[in-house]
Formats: sequence, C-alpha cells, structure tokens
Amino acid sequence: MTFARCTLMFLAFLVLEIQAFSTLAATRTTKQQSSSCKSLITLSAVEDENHIPFIKQMRYAFAATTLGLSLMSAPAMSLADGSTKEFKLPPIDREDKNRCVLQGSSMGQANAARDKLYDLRLCQLGGQDASGLDLSGVIMSRTDVSKAKFVEAYFSKGYLHDSNFDGADFTNAIVDRASFSGSTLRGTIFKNSVLTGTSFENANVEGADFTEAALGDFDIKSLCRNPTLKGENPTTGEDTRMSVGCRN
Repeated sequence: MTFARCTLMFLAFLVLEIQAFSTLAATRTTKQQSSSCKSLITLSAVEDENHIPFIKQMRYAFAATTLGLSLMSAPAMSLADGSTKEFKLPPIDREDKNRCVLQGSSMGQANAARDKLYDLRLCQLGGQDASGLDLSGVIMSRTDVSKAKFVEAYFSKGYLHDSNFDGADFTNAIVDRASFSGSTLRGTIFKNSVLTGTSFENANVEGADFTEAALGDFDIKSLCRNPTLKGENPTTGEDTRMSVGCRN
C-alpha cells in the first residue's frame, strides 16, 4: 500500500474518531448536569437518536474512503482502444464492394463517431494518399497500407492490428488512443504526430521516425522496451531509438 493510500485512510478514520469523541463528551456533560431520573431517561433517548445519524456518517465516510482507495489503485495509464484481449470484431461485410476505400468521416472527428462501421480489414491499399482525411475509428486487420500517405490525417481510436504500415507517412497526423498491435511499421514516419495513449505492443517499429512526436511518459517507456526499436529511417535518416527519446 502506497504512502498516499495510507495517509488517506489515516485521515478518514481520524475524522471518525474526533466525531465519536465529541459526541460522547457532549452527552456525558449533559448527563452530569441533570439530576432527576426523568431527565436521565430523556437524555438517554436523545443520545440514541443522536447516534443514528452519527452511525450513518460513519458508513458514508467508510464508503467514501473505500471508493477513494479503489480509484487510487486504478492504473494511471490510459490503454489504447482495441488493446483489450477480449475485444471481438463483427464479421466482415463481403457484400460491400466499396468497402476498401480510404475516405473521411462525414460526421467529423467526433471521438471516432461514424454513421456506419469503417472496416478496412483485408484491404490492399498500399501507396494510396489519404492525407488530411478523418479515419478515426477505422478497423484494420491484415490490411496493406504500406507506403501510404497519412499526412495530417486523423486515426483516433483506430484498431490497426496485424497490418502492413511499412514506409507509411504519418507526419503531423493525430493517432491518439490507437493500437498497432502485431503490425509492421518499418521505416514509417511519425514526425510531429500525436501518439498519446497509442500502443505499439508486439509491433515491428524498426527504422521508424518518431521525431517531435507527442508521446506520454508511459508511452515512451513502453515503446523503449520494444526490441525492434532500432536502426534509422531510410527516408529522413533519423535514428529510431533517439527519435523516441529513450535514455538507453
């Protein structure tokens, strides 16, 4: 248990102890000032009534303390969408002949909201230009977008698993809370892009360029543990590991 949790628990129960002491001291003082049996009986009844709300306060304080501790024990980092192991995808709509098309959302970049599922699984889109498009919430699995241009594109909450992003250009793109799990990103450019909350778990990032990319502390630590974070980008010449800011 951390120091912060211990301090919170100590303060909560300290308040309860002070309240209990104050209540009992007040009732004892009142009893001493009363001399008749009738007064004692009356005070006893009042004491019982006073203890009812006090007991409720103790319960509320305990519940609040428990809730506070549970919130403090929750993970501090935010996980990328699609990183959950139990995540299940719907079947591919193979009857949709226009499914494999890179197009922006008609609803705008509203937290990956769309009027229909944007499914690009198994699509061959290598070398295409999707610069400036809103592709938030897109689903890619075994998709080929190698050498595609995603300059200033939006990929918020993208499910980008087991796909080929080799040589793709994400310069100035917004790729927050996405997941590249199992994908290959060799030579990919993420220069000046937003990658907060994005996962590269089990992804091949050899030769990728992350120069001036926005990454959280946890994102950097996780990325620096990736064994494929090495080499230099064939287009920009930037050292991959140095571009992330790894300390070793």
